[in-house]
Amino acid sequence: MTAGRGIVHSERTPDDDRSKEAILHGIQTWIALPHEYEETDPWFRHHPATELPVWEDAGVSFTLIAGEAYDRTSPVQIFSPMIYLDVQLTAGREFTLPGDYSEQAVYSVTEGLVIDGVPLQQHRLAVLNSGTEVNISASANARCIVIGGEPVGERHKWWNFVSSRHSRIEQAKLDWREGRFAQVPQETEFIPLPEEPPSQAEQPL
Repeated sequence: MTAGRGIVHSERTPDDDRSKEAILHGIQTWIALPHEYEETDPWFRHHPATELPVWEDAGVSFTLIAGEAYDRTSPVQIFSPMIYLDVQLTAGREFTLPGDYSEQAVYSVTEGLVIDGVPLQQHRLAVLNSGTEVNISASANARCIVIGGEPVGERHKWWNFVSSRHSRIEQAKLDWREGRFAQVPQETEFIPLPEEPPSQAEQPL
């Protein structure tokens, strides 16, 4: 999903599933748009798993969600150079992550990850040194997300609004209050803006 100048979406659990006990595990990642694309038209496109590059190398399974890595390219449209990998390792296996991007990080979905000999606790984000190649190994079956790219400048965030300009966020607040965002088809619920303490300001990203 690309929010661009503004998009509304709804996340619903099907009625038949609401009475069943279940665990939902997911990762939501926000990628800032370069200045020239901040006001692009919003869109949502579904990519089935079969469209994404998937490969295995010496006990390590890779899925390239977006961007470019290891001479492969995801079909997901992006607006700046980036890498977004889902990696699963069996115990005792390892892989080398090249320092292809100015900013790269590894998020530990599970326990068992080791980066250049240093264990990474579960649910932690390790920010890597710029342009540095690292070795990622597994002391047990493990899974991680590799994310990275090139800087696009400072951004400010308030609630679900992100922009390089404070004034644009203020305009988005007004547009939301006045109902100027396009509605989700067959959706009638409206979520009001959160109450804003007088001292609250946008948080820089």
